[in-house]
Amino acid sequence: MTIRWTIRIALFLILGAVWIQACKKSNGGSSGPTPLNFTIPPGFPAPQYTFATNPLTEEGFELGRKLFYDGRLSKDGNFPCASCHQQFAAFATFDHNLSHGFNNQFTLRNAPGMFNLVWQKQTHWDGGINNLEVQPLAPLTAPNEMAEDINNVINKLNQDAAYKAMFKAAFGDETINSQRMLFSLTQFVGSLVSADSKYDRVKKGAATFDQVEQTGYTIFKAKCASCHAEPLFTDNSFRNTGLPVDPTINDFGRMRITNNKADSLKFKVPSLRNLYLTFPYAHDGRFLSVNQALEHYNSGVQVSATVDPLVRNGIALTANDKIYLQAFLRTLTDSTFIKDKRFGPPE
Repeated sequence: MTIRWTIRIALFLILGAVWIQACKKSNGGSSGPTPLNFTIPPGFPAPQYTFATNPLTEEGFELGRKLFYDGRLSKDGNFPCASCHQQFAAFATFDHNLSHGFNNQFTLRNAPGMFNLVWQKQTHWDGGINNLEVQPLAPLTAPNEMAEDINNVINKLNQDAAYKAMFKAAFGDETINSQRMLFSLTQFVGSLVSADSKYDRVKKGAATFDQVEQTGYTIFKAKCASCHAEPLFTDNSFRNTGLPVDPTINDFGRMRITNNKADSLKFKVPSLRNLYLTFPYAHDGRFLSVNQALEHYNSGVQVSATVDPLVRNGIALTANDKIYLQAFLRTLTDSTFIKDKRFGPPE
């Protein structure tokens, strides 16, 4: 091969490389969204939601985060998802028994902490949603929550050039529709994983319980773990724990979904992770402290036809038992999770 042909080939390769880089720049510097890995924490089971049909990407996550904190998803602009799910409260509603919604209305229930959702087969206190991807539609359209219409939301997003750019980055073009909005919200909330409490570090051998915490853990395993199973600290079942119905709300729990009297007063077993960040407690926030909730099981269970057999006779707890239990339950607080800037409002 002559030197002239060698030079021509080299120039061709160089020009080809330049052309490829120019194409990449014209496409925003990337050939597509940047994949994100979803890591299952050590000891956790396989998740119920796997992102199989909604691939997790950096761009999708960031779009979901922006939507989660955007008040325009609500009718008057004052109620983003984050108004009821605050990061410092493990994405629960801080210090309110019932969540607040549009036009100064109260919702029927206490907003639970929003974390480890991909391990839930059904969401909400009554299990009324069985697909994480459509869950946002419930609060978005509820008249006492965000009170909006999905078409109005899409119209508002279409008027924002920044959203068009973000939808293009996440999904390949500027089309904004309900499916893409729900996919991106799911990518964000599905990534809210809490698994770095002291308890988790103990399980990994990176920390140790003190004597009081260890005693509380022993009591927990003997008296609480049947429903609040490790490592999620819930078995995701629905149980009547002997709480009488609030006559002003008349919330009969899962029976509202199934129309089965056997489900009367059954509510989802909540996770005990981040317990001390998510008060007040129970589906209607009737317990203002962990001690009140423990005393309910000790002496306040009201027996009815559907009360769970595990609590029918109460759960005997001495004063010392409650002290030890609370020491252990404090080890379930995940400070890393509530301070993670990736989960906070976009800058």
